[in-house]
Amino acid sequence: MKSVLLIGLGRFGMNLVHKLNELGHEVMAIDINEERVNDALPFVTNAQIGDTTDREFLESLGVRNFDIVIVAIAHDFESAMITTNTVKEMGAPKVISRACSDIQEKLLKKIGADIIVYPEKQVAHWTALRYTLDTVFDYFELSDGFAIYEVSVPDSWQNKSILELNIRKKYHLNILAIKEADGRLNVMVGSETKFVKGQRLLVLGKTEDIRKCFKM
Repeated sequence: MKSVLLIGLGRFGMNLVHKLNELGHEVMAIDINEERVNDALPFVTNAQIGDTTDREFLESLGVRNFDIVIVAIAHDFESAMITTNTVKEMGAPKVISRACSDIQEKLLKKIGADIIVYPEKQVAHWTALRYTLDTVFDYFELSDGFAIYEVSVPDSWQNKSILELNIRKKYHLNILAIKEADGRLNVMVGSETKFVKGQRLLVLGKTEDIRKCFKM
């Protein structure tokens, strides 16, 4: 369980509230709008109405005592920047800020946000890959150009082992797990593991290597 300071209760913020509550985290929610704060109250540990561009108000929250600060302000980027910068200056250990454009993403990185969440861009990329490529079922981007993809077993890999295919050396990829046709997940993957039709693979590697290997 983590303690989370969530600033901004628009659609994105409220969805976070519900999921964080479902996961059992302690959440303090902040918004300048009283109605939004009232809507969040049943799902959070505490909620306050306040302007987070006001340094004194932020100081009263004890920012550095939270494990995570999420700045989910969507429609007032100046406020999002000021808030992000201020909570970092106050010693917040991890700050996650929402961006709504590429330039916002760059600026938030420059002022110290530890993680940038850009929902529209991330969901658009996921949707494009998931629904235009028949071999891709899911993917998750990691840092430094790495990603995990869930893909179908290529025809040329069927009835061959990881050792025979020399996957790590030839493709620079790691097979993390195999999802069987019935949905069971097999994480006991070794060099002698053979692939069969109907399986899906969870593959870790650089995005460019994965896309090249699976012809995306």
